[in-house]
Formats: sequence, C-alpha cells, structure tokens
Amino acid sequence: MAIKSDRWIREQAGKGMIEPFSEKQVRDGVISYGLSSYGYDLRVSDEFKIFTNVNSAIIDPKNFDERSFVSVQADAIIVPPNSFALARSIEYFRIPRDVLTICVGKSTYARCGIIVNVTPFEPEWEGFVTLEISNTTPLPAKIYANEGLCQILFFQSDEVCETSYADRAGKYQKQQGIVLPKL
Repeated sequence: MAIKSDRWIREQAGKGMIEPFSEKQVRDGVISYGLSSYGYDLRVSDEFKIFTNVNSAIIDPKNFDERSFVSVQADAIIVPPNSFALARSIEYFRIPRDVLTICVGKSTYARCGIIVNVTPFEPEWEGFVTLEISNTTPLPAKIYANEGLCQILFFQSDEVCETSYADRAGKYQKQQGIVLPKL
C-alpha cells in the first residue's frame, strides 16, 4: 500500500473523486486548502452543529439526542472551551475501490489546540465528510468556514478489497449534510 501523489490525486479528481477540486494550494489570507504534494486539504462548509449541555442530554451513540447540538450557519463559529462541534466538508468525495484515506489535522489549527477527527474513507465510500472538531483548550476557539480544516491522505492497496463500503451498504454512504451518529 502506497501513499498517492499530487499527480494521482489530480487525475482521480478529473474522474470525479473530489468535487469541487482545487488544483493548487490556495493560501493568500486563508487557512490553506487544495492539492498538496501527497494529500488534499479539504474546506469546511458554513454549516455547523455546536455541542451544548443546556438540555443536560447524555451522549449515547446508540440513542443520540439531537438536542445535544445547536445548528449554526455562519462564516465562522466559536467552539466553547473543552468542547466540540460537527461540520461538513465543501468537497464531495467518491473513493475508488482500491483506496483508503486517512485524515489528519492542519498545523495551523493543531497549534491552537484544535483537533480534527475523521474516520477513514473506506473503499467506494462517497459523500460529504462529517468533520469532528475538538477544542482541547480552556479558551473559546474560532473556526473559519470556506477555508482549510484538515488534510486527506490517499493510500492505494496492491489488491482490490473483497467487500467495499458500497457493497455492504454502509450507513453513512452518500451522506449529504452533517450526519449524526447512527446505529
């Protein structure tokens, strides 16, 4: 299994793997996004769900209470101290059958105590990415919409998997918005 380069990512984007696709790093006055040497920095949309404990809900992945979040559409949000928010990517992804991705945070946010967690995009998964943004600091943290949030690394296997995410009808396949936990 090898990490894929900018040439391969550009070629696959031309076949619909990433839409919209930014062929170069956009950096002027924004937290960078777009194609890099061995990855793609995705952008966070202006749709967010910010965690709140105002309703004293319990976080239960088997019975998730939507009252745990406040929905916000904005150019930037504030994630409360020691809290988190969900968001979605601007880009829509279609992962090839022999590819797995891993997402890592961007250094600009990481140096501010912001951690981005995204599970791997499995072979033949497609959709907008639900992004988990954690503020590990005791201070409020600002997140900017329409700018880079994390980097996707693409790994291509030396053989095609027997069963893909699409084959098993994964529960997060073709997700459109911010998708909360499903059982």
